[in-house]
Amino acid sequence: MQRHTLIFGARMGQELTSTQWAALAKLNEKGPCSQNLLGRLTAMDAATIKGVVDRLVKRGLVETRPDPEDGRRLVVALTAEGTALTGEAAAVAHAITEETLAPLDADERVQLIALLNRLK
Repeated sequence: MQRHTLIFGARMGQELTSTQWAALAKLNEKGPCSQNLLGRLTAMDAATIKGVVDRLVKRGLVETRPDPEDGRRLVVALTAEGTALTGEAAAVAHAITEETLAPLDADERVQLIALLNRLK
C-alpha cells in the first residue's frame, strides 16, 4: 500500500488524492448514486466519503442533490468537468497500477488481484 501511495502521489497530479480518485472513478463506472452507496463501493466510512464528496463539490468535479425517492439521502454525480478529468486521469491511473505491480510476474499479478478481490 505504501508503495502504491507513493507512486500515486508522484504521478497523478491534478491535485487528486487516492480517495478522491476512487470516488471519481467509481462514479464514472456506476453513474450517479447515493453518497452512502458511493462510500460502500469505495470502502470508505461515512465520515470519510462525506469529506471526499465535499472537497470534490468545492472543486466542481461532482454535484449533489437530494434523492427524489428519499430526501434524507444525497445523490452524487460527476459534473462535466469531473467527467473530463476522470477521462484524462484514467490513463495515468493505469500507468500507476502498472508501476505498482511491476515487481510481480504475470502469475503473481493474477494471484494478488484474486486475493484482493476476496477481501472486498
